[in-house]
Amino acid sequence: MSAIRKLRIIDQDETAPAGSAGAVRVAIATQDRKGLNAHFGSARCFTVYDVTAQGWTHVETITCDDVSDEQGKHQTDGEDRITPKVDALKGCHLLFCVAIGGPSAAKVVAAKIHPIKMPAQPIDAVLERTRVMLEGAPPPWLRKVLANAGLAGDKPSFVDDDE
Repeated sequence: MSAIRKLRIIDQDETAPAGSAGAVRVAIATQDRKGLNAHFGSARCFTVYDVTAQGWTHVETITCDDVSDEQGKHQTDGEDRITPKVDALKGCHLLFCVAIGGPSAAKVVAAKIHPIKMPAQPIDAVLERTRVMLEGAPPPWLRKVLANAGLAGDKPSFVDDDE
C-alpha cells in the first residue's frame, strides 16, 4: 500500500479560511524540497503553496513512499501508484513537474488540476513566475484555470462598450 504523508502548516488563527482569498494553489514535484526537479511519478514530495499577485505562502508538503524509477516503463500489475498522489493533490489548481506521462496527466486533469511541464529550476523561480502572471494579465490557459476554480471575475467582454 502506498503511504502518503502530509505536513501541513497550522495557522494560529483558527478563524482564518482555508487558503488565501483569490490564491492559486500550486503543487511542485520535488525530490529535495528546494527545486522543481522531479517527474510526477517519481516525485518523493510535492510542496504546495498558495500564490497571489502579492506573494506566496507555503501550505503543506506531501511526501510519497511509493515512487517510480523514471525508466519510462509503466507498471503492468500490482498497486496503483498514481491515484493516491492525485487524491493527495486535490484542491490544487496547478501542478508543476519536469515530466508527466499520459495516463498520469489524464488522472490529474480529471481531478481539475492543470499539469505544467517545466525544466528543473528553484521552487522560488516557479512561484515568482506564477506570481508575475497573476499580477499582470494572465495568459488564456491560466484565466481558464482561474475561472474553473472560481477565482476569476466575469470573463472580459470583447464587445465594444460604446454601443
